Amino acid sequence: MRVVPVPNAPAAVAETGHERVLTVADYHAGIEAVLQSEGVELADRGESRRRRLRGLIEQTDPDRLLILGDLVHAIGDLWESERTELNALFEMLTIPATVVKGNHDAEIEPFLTSIDHDITVTAATGMRLGAVGFAHGHTWPGTDVLEAEVVCIGHEHPVVRLEDEVGGSRFERVWLRGELSPALFADHYGSDLDIDGELVVFPAFNDRSGGTWVNVPGQEFLSPFLPDGLCDGELYLLDGTRLGPYERI
Repeated sequence: MRVVPVPNAPAAVAETGHERVLTVADYHAGIEAVLQSEGVELADRGESRRRRLRGLIEQTDPDRLLILGDLVHAIGDLWESERTELNALFEMLTIPATVVKGNHDAEIEPFLTSIDHDITVTAATGMRLGAVGFAHGHTWPGTDVLEAEVVCIGHEHPVVRLEDEVGGSRFERVWLRGELSPALFADHYGSDLDIDGELVVFPAFNDRSGGTWVNVPGQEFLSPFLPDGLCDGELYLLDGTRLGPYERI
């Protein structure tokens, strides 16, 4: 596989043909400060996020880190808490980083260009590295991205509700994977595209950012091309357990 999840982690290594790219989605730096402003009291977990990411880099030894959008949480100008967390994050990195812009990242370029680190920021339509395409997922990916062998997106934060025999339930972050549906994208772009790849919807790296409950009635997808842009989508827990087709869980 071109994109291989890291066991027990909301992260994957993408083999692009030129680089091994550690990929995570929806980091949401500074989320605690934003939630506190809304009346939710939470201790800051910025250091814990950095520690987890550093551990994944040490474990996988990638050539590059790629963040599939929503690097920060507040929409608009960066909060001081976000600036502080990002400064600490990029200070600990020893590899180049790429940020695919998400819907929370509108004002992020001026700050990232001020950081002394090799950081590339892409448009919201995404980018392609060799055989792998990357986009956040809140808007339609570029056609070059869609024609990759594998397309990786975030934005959805997919989670599943699991029930036990006595009626208890818990929510788990999951991977959603399936084939891309060419017809939907051909209709959107008004022309046939060479689409014959896989779509991988990443779980959120930040476990406080909520998500789309993909197996709960009444829940709707956030992305404009889901679920219709996905064929035969299946769910996998972070430990690799295959749950099966998401529509039947």
